[in-house]
Amino acid sequence: MASLTINGKTISVDVEDDTPLLWAIRENVGLTGTKYGCGIALCGACTVHVDGVAMRSCGMSVGEAAGKQIVTIEGLAGNNAALHKVQQAWVANDVPQCGYCQSGMIMAVAALLKEKPKPTDQDIDEAITNICRCGTFQQVREAIHAAANA
Repeated sequence: MASLTINGKTISVDVEDDTPLLWAIRENVGLTGTKYGCGIALCGACTVHVDGVAMRSCGMSVGEAAGKQIVTIEGLAGNNAALHKVQQAWVANDVPQCGYCQSGMIMAVAALLKEKPKPTDQDIDEAITNICRCGTFQQVREAIHAAANA
């Protein structure tokens, strides 16, 4: 049994310590907003925040995550009924197409804006390495700047 703190709630999961955090979040906790993309921590579809840092959950084990604060897309806005400013910018700028990468992309952007509230295009290029198969990168950039100015 491992104890994880996800979106402010302590949850016990019956998995081995070397189980990828992604699978514990999706299969054991039932939070399916975090997506499986590549399984090798490259695409970013599985991005969550671990102690405030954007991390690829498919590349982190439950044992590594135990005792840390984990936030998924479901918990990004906190206890508010309103969306997080990045989520609001996503909607306002028509970013999603298929939507598969969106939760991971939003989590990566939220972490970037926490670290750099007014990122430059170079900051965005360096920090947001998530892959969008639909190619909405221009809308993503516009939404990032909109969220930074919100």
